Amino acid sequence: MKKFLDKFELYLGSVFLSVTFIFVVINVFTRYFLKFTYYWAEEIAVSCFVWVIFLGFAYAYRSDELIGISAIVNLFHGKVRSVIRIITDLLVFITSAVMLYFSYNYTANMTKITSALEAPYQLIYASIVISFLLVCIYSIMRIVVSVKKLKNHEEDEL
Repeated sequence: MKKFLDKFELYLGSVFLSVTFIFVVINVFTRYFLKFTYYWAEEIAVSCFVWVIFLGFAYAYRSDELIGISAIVNLFHGKVRSVIRIITDLLVFITSAVMLYFSYNYTANMTKITSALEAPYQLIYASIVISFLLVCIYSIMRIVVSVKKLKNHEEDEL
């Protein structure tokens, strides 16, 4: 269970990516060989792809693979690096908290439905809310770890 929770964004994202791939392949096949398309397949594929993007963003932040943040932190060494890491994680938290607030309000008040499936857009935009919620949680976790390291006089690794 711990292994699943450590990478649940990847597993869930893989499911959404697989669904995207399957529906795109089916639609391409039916369009070129059977001369018809499922009008709702593109809607499902795009919706799943949105989930893949935002889950990937949350996982990339969690695993410290966002190149912009890593590039800034890696410019420094020793205790300065620890302080810069805390500052960048704090800035990410603030930005994500603001985005979480606005994306939640936007999603919660949305009444629009998709044209083909007539599904609420809230199902699609929930990915944004969940992603920024996860980034807020991960930011807090990273700040706590960095502060503990700084107090224990441990240096960040490259």
